Amino acid sequence: MTVRAPFLSIMAVAWLACGGSQTPVPVVGAQSDISSLAGEWTGEYWSAETGRSGSILFNLTSGTDSASGDVVMSPQFAAGARAAQSPAAQVPPPNSQTLTINFVRVTGGQVSGSLAPYTDPSCNCPLHTTFIGRLKADTLEGTYASRHEQGSDVQQGHWRVVRKRS
Repeated sequence: MTVRAPFLSIMAVAWLACGGSQTPVPVVGAQSDISSLAGEWTGEYWSAETGRSGSILFNLTSGTDSASGDVVMSPQFAAGARAAQSPAAQVPPPNSQTLTINFVRVTGGQVSGSLAPYTDPSCNCPLHTTFIGRLKADTLEGTYASRHEQGSDVQQGHWRVVRKRS
């Protein structure tokens, strides 16, 4: 995994300056499991398959069953794919887009959920993404899978967030 600390810091500042997501994200599970997610989480996701990466920002206040959070996608060419293109064929990657966390379920340290459908920048078609991961102390990490709305093509990747210490 490549550390993108400067990028994440910039995105976190931009996100906080804009107030973050105003749409509450429902968090489902036993109250003790939900409480285990309380805090401010920052991290990233990446996919070697698509060359996309981005930041994840998630906040859950203790004693509530909803959170706020966003995923900021920064489409990029995979290093090998971009290098293989002729200079004339190289085009800049699309702009970043903010993706909305739609739903989170937590049970016994396992976290799963989905993102609201969003536009795949490579085909301009809708993608549906689900994720699953494990909570270990102050780290949540796992995998995600995105599928095109009109097909069975699945793109996979990894994600990791760390709870900010108070």
